[in-house]
Amino acid sequence: MARKMLVDGEVAAVADAGQYDYDLFVIGAGSGGVRGSRFAASFGAKAAICELPFHPISSDWLGGHGGTCVIRGCVPKKILVYGASFSGEFEDSKNFGWEINGDINFNWKKLLENKTKEIVRLNGVYQRILTNAGVTMIEGAGSLVDAHTVEVSQPDGSKQRYTAKHILIATGSRAQRVNIPGKELAITSDEALSLEDLPKRAVILGGGYIAVEFASIWRGMGAEVDLFYRKDLPLRGFDDEMRAVVASNLEGRGIKLHPGTNLSELSKTADGIKVVTDKGDELIADVVLFATGRTPNSQRLNLQAAGVEVDQIGAIKVDEYSRTSAPSVWAVGDVTNRINLTPVALMEATCFAKTVFGGQQVKPDHRDVPCAVFSIPPLSVVGLSEQQALEEANGDILVFTSSFNPMKNSISKRQEKTVMKLVVDAETDRVLGASMCGPDAPEIIQGIAIALKCGATKANFDSTVGIHPSAAEEFVTMRTVTRRVSPTSKPKTNL
Repeated sequence: MARKMLVDGEVAAVADAGQYDYDLFVIGAGSGGVRGSRFAASFGAKAAICELPFHPISSDWLGGHGGTCVIRGCVPKKILVYGASFSGEFEDSKNFGWEINGDINFNWKKLLENKTKEIVRLNGVYQRILTNAGVTMIEGAGSLVDAHTVEVSQPDGSKQRYTAKHILIATGSRAQRVNIPGKELAITSDEALSLEDLPKRAVILGGGYIAVEFASIWRGMGAEVDLFYRKDLPLRGFDDEMRAVVASNLEGRGIKLHPGTNLSELSKTADGIKVVTDKGDELIADVVLFATGRTPNSQRLNLQAAGVEVDQIGAIKVDEYSRTSAPSVWAVGDVTNRINLTPVALMEATCFAKTVFGGQQVKPDHRDVPCAVFSIPPLSVVGLSEQQALEEANGDILVFTSSFNPMKNSISKRQEKTVMKLVVDAETDRVLGASMCGPDAPEIIQGIAIALKCGATKANFDSTVGIHPSAAEEFVTMRTVTRRVSPTSKPKTNL
């Protein structure tokens, strides 16, 4: 059977070479790897994929179909966020007439059991998806022998080699630990999702989305939480104004923030883990979480054997089609360190399969990618922040903001505002970015993302009829400019 494949940058119909075991061999059965292999198979390719045995906590020899997102990332994290959100709901319900008599008890082990059942189910779902697509599944750790050969190793030392016309690397990333005395006493997000006991006192190091999310989770479940980060505000890289909103909400929910502070030492005591900061302060915690970033999972792939180049942190270098420096080797997802989000890995893998096996040259489009931080309440954004817009702008930027008390809070009396923001090009009227911090923000921003992808203008927003009563309608009723900013001036925070 003839198929269209990418050859030296050009799509051409080629006959099966016959000298390879597979048309495509994929290393890593996370979201990107599964998508790439099954889409390739749908175009007629003979595909295989290797993955480590399933376990909720990853290691050199443990992983599972579905990868980080499904097993030890987005999915179990969101389940815990749901669980943690009920404490606030119980409190808010009182002014809505609900009379809750007696104590409300939280059973961590029950939630953990149900979370684990769900990820075990999803691991099986991913395996069935591959089976139904006709993809051969091979258990073990894959590494390159050359640009067309993968060696799959088992924990018992046995090895098997497979050849392929194309190889796709989709091995994701791993949580990293800070190199301080006592670092072995800390945990990463992997372990945090599977703790045997819920901590009463938690210390979190890091200001990224994982740190902020776990701070919200543990606080919502009743723990005392101290969050340490190096910058003035958490969530570096997000819009500064929205970062300030998130910080305020975290404090409002009872989380203790320690900006501009790092940890210098951990030690075991009879009362728990003693934490010493770089300012000389000390505190005791049941759990210390390092949420200080992730590194590409490329160390054991033997990439040099195929001439695959990596950058200084180990991320695989790829071109705009996800092709590496070795023409027959491709890479998608976190291992390339482009935009490290599951839907982005899915997009990159889809484009790879269409390009190499579907007869279409399709580049991943990394512009206007929406994302969310599942803090309580959540933050969600799409497009450019105010700071990014000013860096790219040729002219002035118009900023529209709205800060309001949600209808629900007017009854519950919770002192927590929803904040929305639009960043608009003053000359073209095009909406460059949108952000929201408040209940249902991710659900709302997903719809706004379609508008930005279509090149919507502020006039398009203004001409859209809102849904009332809803928070979302605020995005189409922000008529008054909060401020006009030129590229030579510094963004200000008015909220």
